[in-house]
Amino acid sequence: MRCAFIYLLTSVFCVLICLVLQAAEKHPPNIVLILADDLGYGDLGCYGNRHVRTPHIDRLAASGLKFTDFHSAGAMCTPTRTAMLTGQYQQRFGSEFEGALSGKADREIGLPHQAVTMAELLKQRGYATACFGKWHLGYQPPWLPTSQGFDLFRGLASGDGDHHTHIDRSGNEDWWHNNAIQMEEGYTSDLLSRYSVEFIEANRMRPFFLYVPHLAIHFPWQGPKDPPYRKAGQPYHADKWGIIPDPANVSPHTRAMIESLDQSVGQILSTIQRLRLEKNTLVIFTSDNGGYLNYGKQFHHISSNGPLRGQKGTLYEGGHRVPCLMSWPGTIRTGVTNQTAHSIDLLPTFSNVAGIPAADYQTDGIDLSPLWKSERSLDNRNLFWRMGNRRAIRSGQWKLCVTNNRNELFNLEVDVGEQQNLAAAHPEIVNKLNQNLKGWEADVDTSAQKLKN
Repeated sequence: MRCAFIYLLTSVFCVLICLVLQAAEKHPPNIVLILADDLGYGDLGCYGNRHVRTPHIDRLAASGLKFTDFHSAGAMCTPTRTAMLTGQYQQRFGSEFEGALSGKADREIGLPHQAVTMAELLKQRGYATACFGKWHLGYQPPWLPTSQGFDLFRGLASGDGDHHTHIDRSGNEDWWHNNAIQMEEGYTSDLLSRYSVEFIEANRMRPFFLYVPHLAIHFPWQGPKDPPYRKAGQPYHADKWGIIPDPANVSPHTRAMIESLDQSVGQILSTIQRLRLEKNTLVIFTSDNGGYLNYGKQFHHISSNGPLRGQKGTLYEGGHRVPCLMSWPGTIRTGVTNQTAHSIDLLPTFSNVAGIPAADYQTDGIDLSPLWKSERSLDNRNLFWRMGNRRAIRSGQWKLCVTNNRNELFNLEVDVGEQQNLAAAHPEIVNKLNQNLKGWEADVDTSAQKLKN
């Protein structure tokens, strides 16, 4: 009798487990978006780096789709975040979003509330939403993530903070829990990992959107074993880089930061697998812009952009061609794609997989899911960049960079390092791309003006 009762209980338990798993598979896919900060195209093992150990990110690449021609919307922090979260070029929200929001001059502004973010769209679809990490789209309420569709925010509002003390460049305490400062001890990447694991565990039975914008590898350049640097009440605008004993070689510090970032990715992936959520979870890993190779005359050997010309802050490929990995076991086949994609494409892609109608949002991007649904090429289009007096346009193999009316034309198909300026040899292409660039500028600037009015 006792054996029969135990057998019955076991059978009921197994049925319940099956029902739970079936229910989990029926809801829209979970989405995890991990954004590195200042991570260069050549900083990861899966992108050819032989000096940094990134086994977890490399495993993500091996289990999914690796992009070789993915681009951030800007060559700095704020611009890419604006475009990525809204699916629209940052210029549509005003020229202040072409560069990094300043902790001095821009504390009273933030991403306009009229902007519809991917978090707001997914929340309306029933997703639990969280942002853990660097925001940099507003320094204080009402410009924090909780006003842009995120149920939960923990992390820093500013563009950079001490990775140990969480003091920002202006000397302010900068570790938030929703709309209030709540300081916490711990290395930034470790804290973000813990928050992420807790959020996934708490929301395993419903669809969730987890956005993890890491601070690594942004300065101050501090690995987990490097000492704390900033103290509250002291400004660090003139000395923002941390304690660097050998400025000619910053790489030991950034390498430790990359490896800490990799450990964080590993913890998130292992949690998804432990909870048996991997077949219903889309994971994306990318960077907000290219890496710094040098900073000023003092700091060198910071990051790697592989074969690319330029670095963070420039509109050459090294400023905005970044790593991008997408993994969704059972849905996305493993492989490498050379299709050209962009930060603005993530919102329409997420919306499609979550079942959100295209009529519910505006976007400048395209849905990337045909790459794994039908394995067909993406539609041809132009992509644009602008920072102050610098502009760039990409059209197929051609890229035009314009600085103070000086044209540089590159054929990226044969010259990804942008070494040979072909502008003089192809004036007709230069003229056509310049006209397209002017048309785009007129369009986005008109949008920004309407928003302000």
